[in-house]
Amino acid sequence: MSTPLPLIVGITGASGVIYGVRALSLLAKLAVPTHLVMSKAAELTLAYETAFSPDQVKALATEVHSPKHIGASVASGSFKTRGMLIAPCSIKSMSEIATGNTGGLVSRAADVVLKERRRLVLLVRETPLHTGHLRTMTQLSEMGAIIAPPVPAFYARPESLEEMVDFTLARALDLFDIEVPDLKRWDGSPP
Repeated sequence: MSTPLPLIVGITGASGVIYGVRALSLLAKLAVPTHLVMSKAAELTLAYETAFSPDQVKALATEVHSPKHIGASVASGSFKTRGMLIAPCSIKSMSEIATGNTGGLVSRAADVVLKERRRLVLLVRETPLHTGHLRTMTQLSEMGAIIAPPVPAFYARPESLEEMVDFTLARALDLFDIEVPDLKRWDGSPP
């Protein structure tokens, strides 16, 4: 049996860094190999929003790349992946990806994913949105990216913040055909 293709996980400095941390944790439990690129801003947000250290987050990934290492494997289209999840995705990173201004590895890896026609899912974490943000999202959607803001689904009746985060991530991982067990899916019947 062949090794499954890795999923690139980008974590940027937007609020909601727990989405990236939990994504890595879920993927590790599912034995999906991951390549992590965490921006310096993400490390700052991690300190503000969680009790995790950067080293603890990096330990969840199969392989870790410096955000400045433009020569990393994930910066080349010849390195096969199943795509990239950016969770959370800052407006800055989203804009870099949309314009091809790939100054760091998060945006470069995303650019490669798009040019190779692989799946790119952006959990854009910003509100409210102005017209420029919306136009950038439209541009990315037209380029093949999937914009998936982390919006909670209350029909799943989450009992904790972790359940809300995990539900959103399970739906995002569905987009890569990665099945998260025990996901409470809508079946049309009342609880």
